Amino acid sequence: MENSKKITLTSEGLKKLEEEFEYLKTKKRKEVSEKIKVALGFGDLSENSEYDEAKNEQAQVELRIVELETMLKNVEVIDDEDIDRSKVGVGTKVQIEDVDLGEVDWYTIVGSTEADPTNDDNMTISNECPLFLAIKGKSVGDTATVDSADGPIEYKILAIE
Repeated sequence: MENSKKITLTSEGLKKLEEEFEYLKTKKRKEVSEKIKVALGFGDLSENSEYDEAKNEQAQVELRIVELETMLKNVEVIDDEDIDRSKVGVGTKVQIEDVDLGEVDWYTIVGSTEADPTNDDNMTISNECPLFLAIKGKSVGDTATVDSADGPIEYKILAIE
C-alpha cells in the first residue's frame, strides 16, 4: 500500500479501525503466540500441522497490524459538522432511485476502507465507486448516469441526509 495515500474515514470508521488494531496488538497476538507454544510441545516440526497453521496465522495477524498502522497514519476523518448535506459527498446518506426499475435504496457514502455494499441494514458505498463518482456533488432532484455491463443506468437523487 502506498504510504502517502490518504484514507478517508468517518469518525465511526476510524473507531472501528482503532479497535481492530488494538485487539490484534493486545489480544490476538497473545492468542497466536500461545498456539505456537502449544504446537511446539507436540514435537517434530516437520510434520506438525498445528505449528504450521499457527505460524501462518501469526504472519496474517502481523501483516494486518502493519496494514492498519499504515492506514491510521494516513487517515483523513470526515467531521460530521463539515458535511454539506445539500449535495452528495463523503459522509452523506443519499436515497437514490434506479429510474428504469423504480428501485429505491439508501446509501451512506464512505471512504473505500469502510465501504460494505452487502450490509442491507446500512449499505455503504465507496467514494471511489462509479455510482458515487456519477452522483458526487449532485443535489436532490438531479439525475446521473452510470455505465454498466448491461448499458447505462439512470439514477435520480430523492433525498440527502
